[in-house]
Amino acid sequence: MAEFILKEMVRLESGKQTSPHRGHESEPLEVASAAVSSEETGNPVYPPAKRCLTAHGIPFDRDKTARKVTPEDYRVYDRIVCMDASNLRLLRRIIPEDPQGKIRLMMDYAGVHRDVADPWYTGDFEKTYQDLVQGCQGLIREEGLAG
Repeated sequence: MAEFILKEMVRLESGKQTSPHRGHESEPLEVASAAVSSEETGNPVYPPAKRCLTAHGIPFDRDKTARKVTPEDYRVYDRIVCMDASNLRLLRRIIPEDPQGKIRLMMDYAGVHRDVADPWYTGDFEKTYQDLVQGCQGLIREEGLAG
């Protein structure tokens, strides 16, 4: 959900299109998501997440499937944003060092030091959506992603 919310917010804020690749500031922004486990690898976006995104008018890639984070992601991406402390701990097994300070928790961008509400356990996709909107707004401001 975070990937699609952030893509849409950046698009609306700046009028820029998101793209699969970003090598320089002048190039379009790349936003991608990945998991810290292989449990969901290959699975499509979870149906209740699709319903929530649709209800809020957030477009999403219907062909998107889950993939696992790789050590190479640290080199490729400017930021790696985790949804909760548990994901951060698991990410540290894949990417043990963060010398460039690329790894952050989503809600830190919102100035709230807590995890994003996890709909997998709560079933409350709306609460997760609201958390992600707050986090993405903060990320856009802090990282200067809007026009």
